[in-house]
Amino acid sequence: MPLILAVDDEANILELLKFNLSKEGFQVISATNGPDAVKIAREKKPDLIILDVMLPEMDGYDVLQKLKADRETAVTPVIILSAKTEEVDKVLGLELGADDYITKPFSPREVVARVKARLRRKSAPPAKQEARKEIRIGSLVIRPEKYEAVLDGKKLELTPKEFELLHLLADNPGRVFTRDILLEKIWGYDHARETRTVDVHIRYLRQKIEKDPAKPKYIETVRSVGYRFRDTS
Repeated sequence: MPLILAVDDEANILELLKFNLSKEGFQVISATNGPDAVKIAREKKPDLIILDVMLPEMDGYDVLQKLKADRETAVTPVIILSAKTEEVDKVLGLELGADDYITKPFSPREVVARVKARLRRKSAPPAKQEARKEIRIGSLVIRPEKYEAVLDGKKLELTPKEFELLHLLADNPGRVFTRDILLEKIWGYDHARETRTVDVHIRYLRQKIEKDPAKPKYIETVRSVGYRFRDTS
């Protein structure tokens, strides 16, 4: 029975989450402020965290940063659930390491679906050894077994999703991936409602690996379709 930590300062939201997740076989624990969320996450080690942004004492972004900075909780999937709907808020959450961002008011069925999608990816069997080879493209080196990428001899500070995107694209040079396919392969979604998430991650990834993000050397945009890694062979 997967353990879900739901963090929100509104009792009705917590009850709604607990009711719908429990119906699907999840065990749900809760916290109503930032410090308690961090403490419970470290002690209970939940399989996934649903995190509100506007929390008392410590906001959700600070909670997220603390969780990602701790080796014990850094790999725990986090879904932000927030009334903040501006793109800048979504981008900040994703950049800090959140796996997903859902705005309020929300559909309980959608939350459950996204929780299941994240847990499916977490429990998926590891890739075959041959798919985890080191990839070298010029001065860019990707090491899947270490979850790291190096450019011009310097390690890149990539979020998990940025690394997974880079690895998938670089491991298939020349192949065009639609936003829907990237959303399914990297985020585990079986629907295409949040393709903007892909664009946000690609934009930030380009800022880290491209000398001129406006004229990308590595990741090309295929207009009205998606993205591909430039085939340099």
